[in-house]
Amino acid sequence: MIYITGDTHGSFERFENFCRENHTTKEDILIILGDAGVNYYGGVRDDIKKEYLEGLPITLFCIHGNHEQRPSTIPTYAEQEWNGGIVYVEKEYPSIIFAKDGEIYDLDGRKAIAIGGAYSIDKMLRIVYGYGWWADEQPSEEIKQYVEKQLKARDWKIDVVLSHTVPLKYEPTEVFLPGVDQSRVDKSTEEWLGKIEERLEYRKWYCGHYHTEKKVGKVRMMFETIELF
Repeated sequence: MIYITGDTHGSFERFENFCRENHTTKEDILIILGDAGVNYYGGVRDDIKKEYLEGLPITLFCIHGNHEQRPSTIPTYAEQEWNGGIVYVEKEYPSIIFAKDGEIYDLDGRKAIAIGGAYSIDKMLRIVYGYGWWADEQPSEEIKQYVEKQLKARDWKIDVVLSHTVPLKYEPTEVFLPGVDQSRVDKSTEEWLGKIEERLEYRKWYCGHYHTEKKVGKVRMMFETIELF
């Protein structure tokens, strides 16, 4: 079985109950739509979380968020093929898999493209207090070109999009924090995703990032719920 959920930010309590109630095994997959929270602190604090997750009877497939380091920049990760696409995996934690942006995966017969990253509205706070923040949190021009090349090769048709943020027109403005000046928020990733969405023929678009549950047409924003994919 394949399941899907939103951001976890290092809090995985609901996974243990879910696995027990659904009698999952390592053959089952749980997609996390970014900000899993296992590549945030580095060192022992992250390893403790990874050891816990590796002990759960399920395999995690994570999209890149904006509150985590890209696995491609972490020496312990290596590329390998998984379900038709390239992923990043650490030898010690083979059940925690990170998608490579622009790769297309075969998930239960459905072709799904991964498009991670977003802008952090708490960027300055994290920098001031020395929390984790990474300048490559949003997709680079190289990544964008690769995503578009992949979709063009498929004649701009895909079954599923797995992204962290949303195309601009789907932003859930009703959950925006009142103290944040939206005119100062970099929305270039959302604008780019909007251009892709206009050209793309797809069946379903899943995303996280906004910590809300919402469905608009074929777009599904997820947070704490765990659903069948």
